[in-house]
Amino acid sequence: MLLCDEPLLSLDLSHQRTVTRLIDERRRAADTAVLFVTHEINPVLPLVDRVLYLVDGRFRIGPPEEVMTSEVLSELYRTRVDVLRVRGRLVVVGAEDHGEHCHEESA
Repeated sequence: MLLCDEPLLSLDLSHQRTVTRLIDERRRAADTAVLFVTHEINPVLPLVDRVLYLVDGRFRIGPPEEVMTSEVLSELYRTRVDVLRVRGRLVVVGAEDHGEHCHEESA
């Protein structure tokens, strides 16, 4: 098992992609399980098969399509979060919160 604790911290987008690619290459070459802890979710989303999303003691676990939705993340964060599909990829973005809790499905 490869344990990765915030490997993308303070990296620009290019270096985030490089580190993510290197970890994925290692995973494939050695058939290794990877536990990846990160606040930078967008670069790794295309590569994961399960997500454990933790926010202030609340959590959701499951496949990315079930966990990474606007409804689930908005509920966990207790503020509006949008999960969009851009060029076939899921992208998580903060949204303006106008005092309403969002219950929209992901785009």
